Amino acid sequence: MTDIEIAKKTKLLPITEIAKKIGIEDDIESYGKYKAKIDLNVLEKLEAKANGKLILVTAITPTPFGEGKTTVSIGLTQSLNKLGYSSIVALREPSMGPVFGLKGGATGGGFSQVLPMEDINLHFTGDFHAITAANNLIAATLDNHLNRGNELEIDINNIYFKRVLDTNDRALREISIGHGKINGPIRDASFKITVASEIMAILCLSENIFDLKKRIGNIIIAKNIHGDFIHVKDLKVEGAATVILKEAIKPNLVQTTENTPVILHGGPFANIAHGCNSILATKMALKLSDYTITEAGFAADLGAEKFFDIKCRMANITPDIVVIVATVRALKHHGNGNLKEGLENLRRHIENISLYNLPVVVAINKFSDDSDEDIELIEEYTKKRNVKSIPITIHENGGNGGIHLAEEIVSLLNQEEDIPSESVKSSFEFLYTLDKSIEEKIEILCSKIYGAGSIAYSDKAKEKIKLFTEKGFDKLPICMSKTPASLSDDPKLLGSPRGFEFKITDVNISAGAGFLVIMAGNILDMPGLPKIPAAEHIDIDENGEIIGLS
Repeated sequence: MTDIEIAKKTKLLPITEIAKKIGIEDDIESYGKYKAKIDLNVLEKLEAKANGKLILVTAITPTPFGEGKTTVSIGLTQSLNKLGYSSIVALREPSMGPVFGLKGGATGGGFSQVLPMEDINLHFTGDFHAITAANNLIAATLDNHLNRGNELEIDINNIYFKRVLDTNDRALREISIGHGKINGPIRDASFKITVASEIMAILCLSENIFDLKKRIGNIIIAKNIHGDFIHVKDLKVEGAATVILKEAIKPNLVQTTENTPVILHGGPFANIAHGCNSILATKMALKLSDYTITEAGFAADLGAEKFFDIKCRMANITPDIVVIVATVRALKHHGNGNLKEGLENLRRHIENISLYNLPVVVAINKFSDDSDEDIELIEEYTKKRNVKSIPITIHENGGNGGIHLAEEIVSLLNQEEDIPSESVKSSFEFLYTLDKSIEEKIEILCSKIYGAGSIAYSDKAKEKIKLFTEKGFDKLPICMSKTPASLSDDPKLLGSPRGFEFKITDVNISAGAGFLVIMAGNILDMPGLPKIPAAEHIDIDENGEIIGLS
């Protein structure tokens, strides 16, 4: 059966029943029968309650095949619930751009899906539309200010803030605006996809509505003719933008194919931002369950690193264990057809997680055509490195397909319970301290995580680092924007490259979100559609049923 056929055959419970399972039936606002917003007062009510365990799901370096990280996250929470534990998976919301483009939806697959799949992959509860509207209100106000006398003396050649749209539209990457006698001044501009908006990153890092407003006000939108930064708060519209987001800041409650609870919220780009669901969603799940499962975008070198060094730092949360997802075909891809050579990529990701002093388990996302010999080879390889690999079949079998993985995780975490709690908490370490210089933080990341032998800075990057240091932004964490297809900055370097030159091309700032974006190469913030977009296969039949969506 296809994903949509499985979804249609699943008997969904009313969202009020899902809320009742975790004790928040009085704290939700239903969006139809199967979706709801969770009131932020839940965190205040549960403030004194201890957090459950936090499990991060990451992966080896991505390949064109996809490794099934989201599917594994969903399947694992179902497995834990089958074992009698309370578990919630906290995930990002899908962007409609990829849904109608190349990637498709992002709600898992097979018998490990988040439902209602069609709603979630499309407009859901309107969060992304609200972010789009708030972002574009700021952009419209900026251009209106330019047209009404430009009291702030904004330099039209140094405007950073872009409009956004939740659609893949390559034609909007470079545009010219302001034409016509009353519409000027004429200037070059461009659109980003909504998930690349700094407001998206801010929404996912905000602790409450007031924090959200403050962060939006701190967004740097331009320079003035004197070289000073201009912020959103200088336009005096941070309050209006926050009003648009008053419902979007509330996390969303849905369910899996096995009617277990899911908190779905936010979806920042995993490249120019940190690529994790919201802090609010994760904190709610931690208070409401024994085991919270969450994931980070891309592989451990990009997603997990940002989860640790940005999200955990800002949220003051500590992960307890990491699951690295791998597949036989992806490992063979990294070994140019040779599984043994491809396993070096897995080794590097295991080593990277160990830098944070966290326990690791490998989930082998097993396909029907994987040989027993290949599975055993992976198991033996990781066993020699004191890491257990466990085959799972959650796509085909739902929660039943991940029971052994869930049992191993519970066992490892119970071992940690035998150690005094303060010792466990203090064992987690960030990769770098914030008091280090921008260059020092980049060097630590490039040498320890990526394996670079040297770093080459463009003149532009050097100038930006000097500028941000002078302006007092050098103590922010860094968010690396590089290819996800390799541990290096070159997508052609598969496997486990080392000793290469890592090229830094530019440095940007997300002052509202609270990090510096280090650019390695040209990362597009507005994807384009493929030659045959998924939109050509999505339709609606005479009964109003959606077909072709996956």
